[in-house]
Amino acid sequence: MPIETTLYSLGDAPPSAQADRRDGDRTLTLFRVGSLMIGKRRELCLIKNISAGGMLIRAYCTIPAGTRLSIELKCGQVVDGTARWIKGDTVGVEFDALVDVVELLASSMEGPRPRMPRIAVDCVASIREGADVYRVDTLDVSQGGLKIASERPFLIGGDVIVTLPGLPPFAGTVRWHNEGCFGVTFNKILPLPLLVGWLHEQRERLRATA
Repeated sequence: MPIETTLYSLGDAPPSAQADRRDGDRTLTLFRVGSLMIGKRRELCLIKNISAGGMLIRAYCTIPAGTRLSIELKCGQVVDGTARWIKGDTVGVEFDALVDVVELLASSMEGPRPRMPRIAVDCVASIREGADVYRVDTLDVSQGGLKIASERPFLIGGDVIVTLPGLPPFAGTVRWHNEGCFGVTFNKILPLPLLVGWLHEQRERLRATA
């Protein structure tokens, strides 16, 4: 079963309403919990999507568009922003100033049993299944695996070798399939410094082509 966790984006723009999708019955959601301050009132929220310029949150209180608020992203780090749009229980927040998403996700992966966040990427990976090699679109990546889009079916439970541009090959296993997407779990967790360094390169590439 696919697991829907907080998605990090390397782009500077706040997530749009189109970035939000309704949770499916076949998807397990494990969004990161955030602390939300509206005036002197503190509320909890679930962080669905975060970029350098803003985030999507699932709110448990009424937040009208235009509301000023603050969100604690990690212990001691609070960012200010404005609720720009509302879609059901999802609120689109624009930050007053850009945050360093790569540094933020690196800190969120620290600790003895970290939850490995997903990072949205847009690159082509190669998947070797037996003697055959296929090029697929990579949608997101974490220390533990990646999500790909492919019209070609891969065997669930099958062993594969994944190669992302600029990274060495990693052995993995195809774990799930859902609506043209496949989830691959790495046999060994990617070292954090390797992944963070690669994400810095991807972010610079993204900004250079913007």
